[in-house]
Amino acid sequence: MYRETINGDMGMANKTENIQIMWKIMQMLEGEQIETALSDAFELLIKNVEADTGAIWLLNPDTKKVTSAISVGKAAIAGFSIEAGKGLIGEAMNLTDPTVITDTVSDSRFPGGKDEITGESVKNVLLMPMILHKEAIGCVEIIDKKGEKYSEDEVFLIHSFAGLVAMVMEERGYSNSIGGDKKIIMSLRNIVKDYPSGQEISHILKGVDLDVYENELLVILGESGCGKTTLLNIIGGMDRATDGEIIFDGEDFSNPTEKQLTNYRRDDVGYIFQSYNLMPNLTALENVKFIAEICKNAADPEKAIEMVGLSDRAGNYPSMMSGGQQQRVSIARAIVKNPRIILADEPTAALDFSTGQEVLELIEDLISKKITTVIMVTHNVEIAKMANRVVRVRDGRISSIRVNAWPVHASELSW
Repeated sequence: MYRETINGDMGMANKTENIQIMWKIMQMLEGEQIETALSDAFELLIKNVEADTGAIWLLNPDTKKVTSAISVGKAAIAGFSIEAGKGLIGEAMNLTDPTVITDTVSDSRFPGGKDEITGESVKNVLLMPMILHKEAIGCVEIIDKKGEKYSEDEVFLIHSFAGLVAMVMEERGYSNSIGGDKKIIMSLRNIVKDYPSGQEISHILKGVDLDVYENELLVILGESGCGKTTLLNIIGGMDRATDGEIIFDGEDFSNPTEKQLTNYRRDDVGYIFQSYNLMPNLTALENVKFIAEICKNAADPEKAIEMVGLSDRAGNYPSMMSGGQQQRVSIARAIVKNPRIILADEPTAALDFSTGQEVLELIEDLISKKITTVIMVTHNVEIAKMANRVVRVRDGRISSIRVNAWPVHASELSW
């Protein structure tokens, strides 16, 4: 089926290179956490076949849904689901050979050249079924390959990757438990952020696509200077995008007025900063009450203090509390707003390990009780293990998104 879309043999040099790539992929798949290992290995594959985007779709045998568990590259398509057997994904999973579509515009399954599930514009697609014990357990999707056509070596590489991933998942006891409908709170599309730098322009964000779901812990991971804090500031209304579209609760929020921004920051977003930002002349409870008094849908300040375990410290001033206790007050101050989203910028960076772990347990509790969504920025890859989804930012772009089927409890983290 795919042979007319494949170039001829690329020679021994490419075969040797592909063997080296597969060796690297095998080493990556031995990583401690399988979602991280899959994401890193998939990034390497996408880079080597020169494609823009890729997704690993996994079948949940309980819900009978196929979900994009991992995406890498330009399009943020992790978390989308489709009924098993439906659409092009289901079609491809019932085949032995890969499905290759070089021109989506002329294909009726891509109305207007857009993917039927994600709505993303695509030019060409390769779908490789993941087979285990003669049963399809998922599908590897490669989107917008440069040059469109695949060499035999590239198809063999993708086929080997799909088979290897299936085997590794079985060996490591990975069971796909994700899938189901999730409510999107905020959608960001093609977000660009530029800053003047002397006579030049610094390009901080270079076209970011991201959906934020209700009641999830979303970790944005990346090295210093990659743009992750800028992205957080735009989500939180503390900065404006230079270009792009933002949808919040189904409404266009791309160019809000100052009043809309003020209301949004006041009522819909809670903030947990690395430096706590408490008012030194107010007690812990007064710090929380101050925020409650300016919000339209505030919770009981005393209950917020109780939730973070500081009822016995409610009358203490910040100077009388440890760093961990001050950060707990900061969390209570965010909770009391009853916000749609809480933003946490390196919330454990100024704390020792034990205290930082306690703070993370509080954040975990917010998610488990479905109180709100938390978006956390960090450079600590260990903390990312507790997330529902992990977004990796590199050089102003999202390089990968992965869904954690089994988030690690904060009490089990170590760094």
